[in-house]
Amino acid sequence: MVEWITAEGLTDYDSAVAFMEARADAIAKGEASECIWLVEHPPLYTAGTSSRTEDLTDPDRFPVYTSKRGGQYTYHGPGQRVVYVMLDLNKRGRDIRAFVESLENWVIATLAEFNVKGEIRQGRVGVWVERPEKPRNIDGSLREDKIAAIGIRLRKWVSFHGISINVEPDLEHFSGIVPCGIREHGVTSLVDLGLPVGMSDLDVALHATFERLFPA
Repeated sequence: MVEWITAEGLTDYDSAVAFMEARADAIAKGEASECIWLVEHPPLYTAGTSSRTEDLTDPDRFPVYTSKRGGQYTYHGPGQRVVYVMLDLNKRGRDIRAFVESLENWVIATLAEFNVKGEIRQGRVGVWVERPEKPRNIDGSLREDKIAAIGIRLRKWVSFHGISINVEPDLEHFSGIVPCGIREHGVTSLVDLGLPVGMSDLDVALHATFERLFPA
C-alpha cells in the first residue's frame, strides 16, 4: 500500500528533505511503505543538479536551497502543490526513463480531470499548456506556458523529490529565476487559466489518476 500524507500549512524545505531522505532509506530497507506526500512551501527557490548561476536573476528575493534532485532552478510557494513521490522502483521496474514518463503522464491525466490539455515538449522539462488566447510567438507558433515541474532523485532505486503543479501561486514570484533554464516561455496555473480549482480539488484528482498509472 502507498501511504498518502497531506501536510497542513507551509512546510519548511530542509525539514521536507530530511523527511524524504529518511523515508526513502526506510523504504529501501523494507521498514516503511511507499509514500506520496502533498505539501506547500513558503516562497523559495531550489537549485537542481543542472542549475546555472545566471538563471538565478534575483538571488536576494527568496531563500535559495541547493537540491540534489535533477533539473535546474524551480520556484515553490503557497498555492503550488508539491507532490513528493517516494516509490520503490526495485518493485516497479528499474527504468528511470519509464518512471519519469509515468510522472509526466500522471500530471497530464490529473490536468485532464479539469479539461486542461497538458503536453510534453522535446527538450523541455515539465508539462506545458498552449495559450491560443495570447499573441503568437515571433515565428508564428502558439504561446506555451509551463504549469508543472518534475525533478526526482533515486537512492537505492527508491525515488524522492517529485512534481509540482501550479494551482494558484503568485506567478510574479517566478520572475526571480529562469524556470528550468527556459527563457522563451512563460508560467501559468489552473486559476490563471480561468479555472476555479482549489488545492483539495487537485488532491482528489491526483489520488484518482495515480491509481491508474501506478498500479500496486
